[in-house]
Amino acid sequence: MKFLLVDDHSIIRAGLKILIEDYMAHSSVDDAFDGDSAFEKIKHNDYDLVILDVNMPNTDSLGLVSNILAIKPEAKILMFSMNAEDNYAKRYLKMGAMGYVRKDESEFEIKRAITTVLNNKRYISEALSRKLEEEALGNKPANPFESLSPREFEIIQHIVRGESVGEISEKLKLHTSTVGTHKARIFEKLNCRNIIDINTLAKNFNVLVSS
Repeated sequence: MKFLLVDDHSIIRAGLKILIEDYMAHSSVDDAFDGDSAFEKIKHNDYDLVILDVNMPNTDSLGLVSNILAIKPEAKILMFSMNAEDNYAKRYLKMGAMGYVRKDESEFEIKRAITTVLNNKRYISEALSRKLEEEALGNKPANPFESLSPREFEIIQHIVRGESVGEISEKLKLHTSTVGTHKARIFEKLNCRNIIDINTLAKNFNVLVSS
């Protein structure tokens, strides 16, 4: 088995590598610290599983998932993050990722996620499965953030961090007017008048960005 671990924290990569090598005999584990280094490795190697952090500096993880699957349609990708799964997991699953597991899950659960995806099955936690069932039965209020496009959802994460249009423009390599247009659409879709409204809504629906 050949794995690629993509995370900007070396301690996380080291810990996962130990877990995988202990769990999967004769496995080979590569690592990358951001989207660019990960994409270069994926272009030149075939991996049985890519474990990908959601939030890394100078990396659009939604775009990275899309780009990986464009050149390697059969790639198995397991998202790995501290972000609330009910707001983030569905987006990555829709993009083509095979699973989403939180970094604070038990070692047993992380191993279960890895095994599930390696067996070509989608992995979601029992907690998320219950939430999806509640939504299907109409027992949970609709999440307004699901109305946002992938790019808008990416930008809202920067807005919630308190970053200015200029800072977002520089990080995402977009023109300031483009970011401004997206921001205006976000406010309209979420029916928010100002940053305070946005932050309140984000807190209510656990749209809080973690590494």
